[in-house]
Amino acid sequence: MTLTSKAAVTLLLISSVALLQSAAQTASTAAPDANAGATAGVGGPSYVIGPEDVLHIAVWKENDLTATLPVRPDGMISLPLLNDVQASGMTPMQLAASLTDKLKKYIADPRVTVVVTQINSKRIYLVGEVTKTGSMAMLPNMTVLQALSSAGLTTFANTKKIYVLRMVNGRQEKLPVDYRKLVKGEEIDKNYVLQPGDTIVVP
Repeated sequence: MTLTSKAAVTLLLISSVALLQSAAQTASTAAPDANAGATAGVGGPSYVIGPEDVLHIAVWKENDLTATLPVRPDGMISLPLLNDVQASGMTPMQLAASLTDKLKKYIADPRVTVVVTQINSKRIYLVGEVTKTGSMAMLPNMTVLQALSSAGLTTFANTKKIYVLRMVNGRQEKLPVDYRKLVKGEEIDKNYVLQPGDTIVVP
């Protein structure tokens, strides 16, 4: 290959790299997918927002409308231009669609993203021989074993006598849990998926 040919090949390679870098930069600043609307956050796309949850709401290219804020006890959030908006009872995707529709009166082609950053509306309670008593934020599909692992057991805990108190049709039910068997992989059917308001009692 002649010197001139080598130089031409080198210039071609440099031009290709420059084009690829330019394309990558363009992609990074491109508008979000119009159908995006929400990301999983801590609750997942099917999570239903509740009072006291914390949301991050981003409106593309509208910094004044982008905020991290809690859902009020009445289920509403407050945003510039829109004032009070219902958030409780919706998934992140549904809330993003609702905000997008409302903002069309003020902004051309709004792109809204809603992310749940903290789950505070769904709580369980732990009492007795645990290192962290009181309420705990309940993550989606959280089990008894996961809650006990987070709370920690004291050296005095009677791990064979643990139980879950749950309200069912207005009546309180007692669901026994044998912690030792669970950690051995036994009686997995008693590693109950927790529900909001459940109380785990560790004698």
